[in-house]
Amino acid sequence: MAKIAILITNLFEDSEYTKPAEAFRNAGHELVHIGFKAGDTVKGKKVNTPVTIDLAGKDALPEDYDALLIPGGYSPDQLRVDEDIVEFTRDFVQSGKPVFAICHAPQLLITARVLDGCRMTGYKSLIQDIKNAGAEYIDQEVVEDGNLVTSREPKDLPAFIDASLRKLEECCAGRPQERKAA
Repeated sequence: MAKIAILITNLFEDSEYTKPAEAFRNAGHELVHIGFKAGDTVKGKKVNTPVTIDLAGKDALPEDYDALLIPGGYSPDQLRVDEDIVEFTRDFVQSGKPVFAICHAPQLLITARVLDGCRMTGYKSLIQDIKNAGAEYIDQEVVEDGNLVTSREPKDLPAFIDASLRKLEECCAGRPQERKAA
């Protein structure tokens, strides 16, 4: 199964993390939470969902992961001030592996300068920012463009999760499954 990096810090949109994370875990995927400092607990902006950071951005390597999830809320805007997290994001997108970005997540992708020529969606307040970054904004619940899967907001989560799970199936197809000890 896939090992999914999740870029996250305080004030993330709770449902944009919890619902995809639950779906990924239920499908057997492993989640690794990457943020500013390993061991810190960050919280969501609406219901204070606690998430423990497993690894600092400075210690994360794109080659260690099969996919990347960036939940929205205020988290992406905060994360984009960290050069190591921006570099990780840029290198990950350029690797061609799946990237799942919802709502305000394009803020981090914009700072990483990886959107030129992409087709995508995001929260409505980011439409002009997305266009200024060289991407084509499409107002749909989910937009897939190569390795990039994007959605606008929490109400789009069912389509976002379905598209993300399909992309994970594609990336993991043909890879031997790890055997669990009896």
